[in-house]
Amino acid sequence: MYLLMLRIRKFEEKVVELYPAQDMRSPVHLYIGHEAIATGVCLNLRKDDYVSSNHRGHGHCIAKGMDMRLMLAEFYGKKTGYCKGKGGSMHLVDPENGVLGTSAIVGGGLPLAVGAALASVMQGNERVSVAFFGDGAVDEGSFHESLNFASLKKLPVVFVCENNFYATNSHQSARHSNNDIACLAEGYMMPSVCVDGNDVITVFETARNAINRARSGKGPTFMECRTYRWKAHVGPDCDVEKGCRPREELDQWVKRCPVKRFRELLLDENVLSESEMLELARQVDEEIEEAVIFAKNSPLPSPTELYEDVY
Repeated sequence: MYLLMLRIRKFEEKVVELYPAQDMRSPVHLYIGHEAIATGVCLNLRKDDYVSSNHRGHGHCIAKGMDMRLMLAEFYGKKTGYCKGKGGSMHLVDPENGVLGTSAIVGGGLPLAVGAALASVMQGNERVSVAFFGDGAVDEGSFHESLNFASLKKLPVVFVCENNFYATNSHQSARHSNNDIACLAEGYMMPSVCVDGNDVITVFETARNAINRARSGKGPTFMECRTYRWKAHVGPDCDVEKGCRPREELDQWVKRCPVKRFRELLLDENVLSESEMLELARQVDEEIEEAVIFAKNSPLPSPTELYEDVY
């Protein structure tokens, strides 16, 4: 669990480091600050379970088992990337690991997860679908349509709202008359819960119950995981400097860093030592450096490939 959170954090930090060179032209929506959610949910999933994600999907993809080398190659627009360099950061797909796709359309991943869950029921394969989305997606019609249909058909889907309180730079309080997102699911007759999205143990245990419930045929569950993004809506910068969010607010959430909190817990419980944690960090750094070398050395697609894989 700690290794996975560390992998996500360090991968995103490497993107922050590389992006200013402008060799990576794909827009990037970074997951720093959210790591406990993808980790806690995806560690309960089987490889063949489905995940649909959004524009801020790097963490979900890594947690579901996608290869960081192929992800970075896609960010660089290389033909060795998951979508042969045509999708970029916001459009990652990996059917082998059950990743249906990350969508740049706000709320676009919700119907994908519901459709896959319907297919699971029709095929009788007991696969569970998880839809990851942000608080901004709650404003979309696809959110309500998806919850309603999933509940109506008792589909094996878990809805995971990563509520970081901002849609781009619009605060939730400026958009929602009721700031309790979890309660919206109650109107569709499904269990719902609001949890601390920076506490990986709580997320893990809540997701385990929801996923087991879905797999046993009891229908969907809604999870609101409250968290905070450290970086700008898009890009490696921090939009606090631009006056888009209060500095005090960011500082308070940084103190609640999910990686740091779990690290301190593991040390306090004598699960891992400082030296073991340093070794894990070294391993992850090595993995990421190998991914960077692979991505940078990979070839670009040729102009003749422009119309391939287009339907």
